Amino acid sequence: RAVLEAAGTALGGRTVVNATSVAPGEARANAADAEARGFRLLNAAILTPTPTIGRPEGTVLLSGDAEAFAIHEETLRALGTVRHVGTDPGRAAAFDAALLDLFWTTVHGYLHALALARAEGIAGAELAPYAQGLPSMLPPLIDRFAQRADDRRHPGDHSSLASAEAGLAHVVHTARAHGLDTSVLDAALAVTRRAVGAGHGSDGVSALVELLTA
Repeated sequence: RAVLEAAGTALGGRTVVNATSVAPGEARANAADAEARGFRLLNAAILTPTPTIGRPEGTVLLSGDAEAFAIHEETLRALGTVRHVGTDPGRAAAFDAALLDLFWTTVHGYLHALALARAEGIAGAELAPYAQGLPSMLPPLIDRFAQRADDRRHPGDHSSLASAEAGLAHVVHTARAHGLDTSVLDAALAVTRRAVGAGHGSDGVSALVELLTA
């Protein structure tokens, strides 16, 4: 924002692409400010690591003025695979925040698992081959949960919230016995217990999305 303000009137009639991380609301405010000052602002979310930029596997989402995107799409393709995800200026940032939510909680889970394994005398190199098997479970789970979230239907045919509560409680108990920090696990367990206490124990784990957005 400071850079845009420092540019003054030099940006008049131009299109600016912001690829820094901003909250969706900030992206919308920045776009409105740009319009008031006579230039167009596209918000970009880079979803892949630095080495992928400039290659086909580099993925960049953009949102905002559709005409501005169409005019500059060929130039933007120098970054990699680019997609316009909507005219709402905050939409790319929303994708970014949701995916970073998934990424960092997943990374934390693995690092906590390594700490728990170490406490039990299991080396990281010993655990890693078995941890590698878990990601193969995610693609069908991601699609299934996404559909259930969109349909707002959460059958407990594969796994229930009651079983998730029991599983989380087991891990928390084991970790606490070694004095490990369980704050993130405690939060996950608390949310799950709240759902079970509200009568959703037989629902599928995806039902948590309803509680989290209530």
